[in-house]
Amino acid sequence: MTVPNILLSGVVGSTAYGLARAGSDVDRLGLFAAPTEDLHGLHGPKESHVTTGPDRTLHEAAKWCRLALGGNPTVMELVWLPEELYEVRTPLGDELIGIRSSFLSARRVRDAYLGYATQQFRRLAGRGDGSFSADVRGRTAKHARHLKRLCTQGYELYATGRLTVRVDDPDGYHAFGERVAADPSAALPLLRRFEAAFDATPGVLPERPDERAAEAWLRRVRRRHYAPDAAPA
Repeated sequence: MTVPNILLSGVVGSTAYGLARAGSDVDRLGLFAAPTEDLHGLHGPKESHVTTGPDRTLHEAAKWCRLALGGNPTVMELVWLPEELYEVRTPLGDELIGIRSSFLSARRVRDAYLGYATQQFRRLAGRGDGSFSADVRGRTAKHARHLKRLCTQGYELYATGRLTVRVDDPDGYHAFGERVAADPSAALPLLRRFEAAFDATPGVLPERPDERAAEAWLRRVRRRHYAPDAAPA
């Protein structure tokens, strides 16, 4: 699949977190600009392109902005990646990285990260006492690692306004995953600890994101990719 006008793209997921092991998938995430002229027709352009083999998700610039303004953890990591994980960077992509903090707000970061972590815990809790197949145990351990990562990264973002994508103790995350795979209830103390930490921390983020910065950036994208049809002779 060829998607034109990619503005920013990089390797995300377990590779970016430092949690990948042999056989792990390599996930890529990016955003692209639809030709501005295509936005004015009866049927708008496709907003997302998702492929497997390789695993890649590309969101149209406006959709990416809406998701990021809502605090979506998956899209947000794209603008906080270590330099070496970017595969496509353009001037407009660099501008987006430069305004990344404007997408943040205290309530949306808390709700999104803790909300996703709680979803992971519910998946874990529904899997019983750990006496299931090796495949299910592996998926359970993966969900547990995601739960811990979401809590840790979300709290850092909430408390400091910064996001560190690569985790500081990969072996500890894998050990936590194995403990939870054997006993899903072992994840609950960590979730409760971070809920309490969010409650006790004033944080540094504003109550609302700065949509003006996103709007201004998106308008620059539209101007840059406006190429009207030539006038008839």
